[in-house]
Amino acid sequence: MNSHVWFDAIGWAGAAALLVAYAMVSSRKLEGDSTAYQFLNIVGSFFLAVNTISYGAYPSSFVNMIWIGIAAFSIATRKRSPSR
Repeated sequence: MNSHVWFDAIGWAGAAALLVAYAMVSSRKLEGDSTAYQFLNIVGSFFLAVNTISYGAYPSSFVNMIWIGIAAFSIATRKRSPSR
């Protein structure tokens, strides 16, 4: 199989993960600061970053890397917080 097909599949999986995360928060099935929501953001953004890097779409890659950082920071601060 062509490598672009794999990168496309990875990109679609990433887009799906982000859309599922957004839908779950919007329908109040997940909280916006939950670990599950942030994990979906990390996975989705990572997959989209892989896809956009493969196509040389560096501004989108940059946004996805920042998105990963925000989600990881949220998980890290949530675990350290004594009230949770």
